[in-house]
Amino acid sequence: MGCGRVGSALAKGLEVGGHTVAVVDRDSSAFRRLAADFSGQRITGIGFDRDTLIEAGIERAEAFAAVSSGDNSNIIAARVARETFGIENVVARIYDPARADVYQKLGIPTVATVRWTADQVLRRLLPAGMLSEWRDPSGHVVLAEVDVAPEWIGERVSRLEQASGARVALLTRFGDGILPPKGAVIQDGDLVHVTMRWEDREQVERVFASGPTEED
Repeated sequence: MGCGRVGSALAKGLEVGGHTVAVVDRDSSAFRRLAADFSGQRITGIGFDRDTLIEAGIERAEAFAAVSSGDNSNIIAARVARETFGIENVVARIYDPARADVYQKLGIPTVATVRWTADQVLRRLLPAGMLSEWRDPSGHVVLAEVDVAPEWIGERVSRLEQASGARVALLTRFGDGILPPKGAVIQDGDLVHVTMRWEDREQVERVFASGPTEED
């Protein structure tokens, strides 16, 4: 739902990936943003209207994304898709970070646009520390990119995990995401993404920033 810049890019990406896509927007002129060779459905209507969704094929859909410009419309549409039609893979774009937290705790996955953008900008301005990338609905577990001190370069990932108590979920190396194999070593330029308990974040940041000790 939503054929703005995000919706049209998402539709293109999904279709390139081999998926069948239907795009819903209340303004038919929005479909001009779709690629000329887009072969999916273009449905003009309200994205949380039951009949509109049925016309778009919601009853046989595997996933639903609500990415219009309105928070209320997105969350209503996401709830209708999940609660009325039983779609498991649902996500809503939310501009208001406070609302995003509420809906996330209700079990509705959200992408908080303002927070994500702010986090990304801050990360480039202040590279040290932690950038939260995902939190579970309860808020207890976080996936984050954590800056590592140069002293960790050449050390095993397992040593970093043991010292910090966090688990290294993946490394971004030369722009590619990799799952660290057994015995993996941290290389210069690696971005380290870890899962940890939210309450442990200060301890994890401290260990990552200080480098290994003899006790580690």
